[in-house]
Amino acid sequence: MNHDTYDDGMSVLPVSVRLALWATAAYAGRLPLAEVVGRAHPDLDHVAGDLDRLSIWHDLGEQAVLVALARPGNLSGMPRGSAELIAAATDAGECVYVPGVGGALVPTIESFGPIGDQGTQVTWTSYDAAPVPTHVLEALSLGEIELSLRQFLLEATARLDALDTKPWDARLRTLADHLPGDAWGLPAGLPRRAHRIMATASLIGAATQLGLGPHAESQVLTSALTERRRVLLTDLEAVADAAMAAAATVAALSLAGLRPGQRDL
Repeated sequence: MNHDTYDDGMSVLPVSVRLALWATAAYAGRLPLAEVVGRAHPDLDHVAGDLDRLSIWHDLGEQAVLVALARPGNLSGMPRGSAELIAAATDAGECVYVPGVGGALVPTIESFGPIGDQGTQVTWTSYDAAPVPTHVLEALSLGEIELSLRQFLLEATARLDALDTKPWDARLRTLADHLPGDAWGLPAGLPRRAHRIMATASLIGAATQLGLGPHAESQVLTSALTERRRVLLTDLEAVADAAMAAAATVAALSLAGLRPGQRDL
């Protein structure tokens, strides 16, 4: 999915991750619900749409807002819903949802204003979605999520190295050797491991987009090598998105006090 960037090039988390975690923190009484929109969208110029659903869900007894980062052919973490929801979420690459009563919000991010003075706005659209069984959420493990992400990163790095697509792949090797331990723009009190997974996944997403960009190639490669490289980077990006969404979901459940007996450190 698209990972927005600040002017200094630092990748930021998808807006759905930020909305899910700030809304859950508000549900837990850590901040007024009225402050959620501002906290979740600090880098956007205009926010609109069906965000009244956050209050409605809260009034209906929801305790957590969760996140999915969908893509065509990979609906991992998505709640069951209509074809319209699936199409919108895969087109956006992200959504938030509530597991109890069911329901989802999908963002559309676009530019507005005259050339040379453009802003960025997000419009949230609501969709019906089915409730998510409790056992599906209880099965999530931060340890397993992090281990799988690190293993896939190391394997992908080795395969890219074998393609001899230097020097760009050296940037990915640096990620594998020195993974970050921080994220940004999130509520306090998240499990440290969830925080670390989301930051790592965000940086991997930024790196893969750099590698898939039009100026990524540093040498003339055969079409076969170029395609193999594209597939490896696309797969790595998908794995990173799935890890980020799963870690954010665990973090939201932990904020809501819905992980009894779990050691989400």
